[in-house]
Amino acid sequence: MQASRRQFLATSAALASAAPLAGWSQTMAKLTMQAAWVNDAEFMGYFIAMDKGYYKAEGLELTYLSGGPDVIPEASLLSKKADLCLTTVETAIKAITEQKAPLVIIGAQYQKNPVGIVSLASKPLKKPQDLIGKTIAVPPVNRLTVEAMLKLNGIDKSKVKIVPYAYDPTPLIKGEIDGSLDFTTNVPFTIKSLGKDAASFLLADFKLPLFNDVLVVTKDTLKTRRKDIVAFMRASRKGWDENFKDTAAYPPKFKDTWFKGTGRSVENELYFNQAQKSLITHPKGVFTMTDEAIANCIAALNAVNVKADKSHFDTSLLKEI
Repeated sequence: MQASRRQFLATSAALASAAPLAGWSQTMAKLTMQAAWVNDAEFMGYFIAMDKGYYKAEGLELTYLSGGPDVIPEASLLSKKADLCLTTVETAIKAITEQKAPLVIIGAQYQKNPVGIVSLASKPLKKPQDLIGKTIAVPPVNRLTVEAMLKLNGIDKSKVKIVPYAYDPTPLIKGEIDGSLDFTTNVPFTIKSLGKDAASFLLADFKLPLFNDVLVVTKDTLKTRRKDIVAFMRASRKGWDENFKDTAAYPPKFKDTWFKGTGRSVENELYFNQAQKSLITHPKGVFTMTDEAIANCIAALNAVNVKADKSHFDTSLLKEI
């Protein structure tokens, strides 16, 4: 799959009609975003916001960096390759607490984490207790997440065989493993396309209420570029709102742009986009982190010795969007 840097520039009629007067030039603030994964429906809101000129309307020139299995979003921030990133809440907080990284979480794309255990419908794994005595494939970066889920549900991790997972459902279909950790918004479609039916359960439904794709910045960026970050969040939320008006509208339009070279079909992205709607949307808007949700997330992390606390979250920008 292609995981290269992309920049999609778009202008809109509304922006054109607001062109500056002769003799005065408008300065666009440059901002770079590091995504958590390769280009797919997980990032629809940002693609739409770029495509429709929402960032430009906010005075931003956005550079979008796609991610991949070898990309560590937090490292992109610390190396100043990016100004903000999407990443998992547990890796962000571990970077803060264990590596003393000066990072802060300012929003959450996924209110409910789409990560879960995927199995075959013919041998379904429906709850954590079903994993006992089974072999589960887990990406190395997510092993902590699975061990957390097992501990919170009273399961000794030694009773579950965890092997590395390379984002390929073939071993599951061949019966070499019993399940895998992956996005339940995507992999069931892939398995179906290979002639099998899938079953799955969300870790979030079993005592692991973690946010996912949290929006993270350095403390210095938060201090010096607050206005630009709020503008980014405002434009991104507008993109997500537009996306969820009709989840079937935009994936086909990005076939030869954002989704080009990923090896995934438009049908796959349509499935993904619809499946993630209920996990992202919130009555108060995309990126919302309520005090209760933060407290639940912190409690789950602390239960497995990830030393999270309120200081790792800053919700003040959400009030300014």
